[in-house]
Amino acid sequence: MKYFALMIVWFLSVSAQAERLKDIASVQGVRDNQLFGYGLVIGLNGTGDSTPFTNQSFASMLSRFGVTLPEGVSATSKNVAAVSLTATLPAFSKPGQKIDVTTSSIGNASALSGGTLLLSTLKGADGAVYAIAQGNVVVGGLGGNGADGSRTSGNVPTVGRIPNGASVERIVPSSFNRGDTLTFNLNRPDFTTAKHVSDKINDLLGQGVATTLDATSIRVSAPRDPSQRVTFLSILENLEVDVAEERARIVVNSRTGTIIIGQHVKVSPAAITHGSLTVTITEEPPQVGQDGEVTGGETIVSPRAGIEIADDSGHMFMFDPGASLNDIVRAVNQVGAAPGDVMAILEGLKQAGAINADLVVI
Repeated sequence: MKYFALMIVWFLSVSAQAERLKDIASVQGVRDNQLFGYGLVIGLNGTGDSTPFTNQSFASMLSRFGVTLPEGVSATSKNVAAVSLTATLPAFSKPGQKIDVTTSSIGNASALSGGTLLLSTLKGADGAVYAIAQGNVVVGGLGGNGADGSRTSGNVPTVGRIPNGASVERIVPSSFNRGDTLTFNLNRPDFTTAKHVSDKINDLLGQGVATTLDATSIRVSAPRDPSQRVTFLSILENLEVDVAEERARIVVNSRTGTIIIGQHVKVSPAAITHGSLTVTITEEPPQVGQDGEVTGGETIVSPRAGIEIADDSGHMFMFDPGASLNDIVRAVNQVGAAPGDVMAILEGLKQAGAINADLVVI
């Protein structure tokens, strides 16, 4: 039985693509912040946990309400579960605004369905409290236990969310309104794209307004007044900038057999033998011709190359001049090679210097 590697060829546009600045870059200092907390989910239908730290937290909660347990009595309940709380605090969030909270069981609870999170604090990396969380947990998973100890579950019933479950209590300091400049950081560092961004801003506002610091950062002079700075940034982030084409790259997923080949990948003459497969790449003299009529026509020089692939089963493939790496992968697939064979051939071509591209294995 023959196995065919899944092959996807990704061709980039020949010309540079225009993208909004807000889609390819972010403003330095304007970012989300991660929050973390610990809490108790109550009201579970016997699906809670019985770990020592859950019992200790439950007893501590009861003591805050004036309930003192007799000495030697443990605060144990299968309707309570200890959970970790995570949330993302967006930039410029103000006190009173709501954010979503994710609850994840950290004990041996079997499900959080139907539970309610008790009032809990959410802290930042600095240890300060930035939000207060409480509310009903929504769980997308489903779980159940049988009397004989059997268990069944769908998705993950021990993780849930509380939409708008936390109230922001503190503003995160931001450097947005400080200084005379703003800095844009490209999502994908590239010297050419950085220059395009700087040139586009200078064409609009005048020379010297924007300067490139490196392949990632572009510094822009900005007004000090906050309202003017917001308007200024609104104009800049909607500018359309020509994004430079990516480096020649081949991406290989060794788990799924997916191969992604960029447009600028070049193949030089080479020959590879891999097991029963033989791959031969040759280069012929370029073909010279004219486009259109002879008089006034444009002379075109077309590179010519040939590829042969054979295995011991008698398969052989001859390609027309100008074959590309795409043709090599397709031919190896037609022979019935496994995904590992295709990846090994590509790696061999890279090591031999026959491919001038980055080979990325994920």
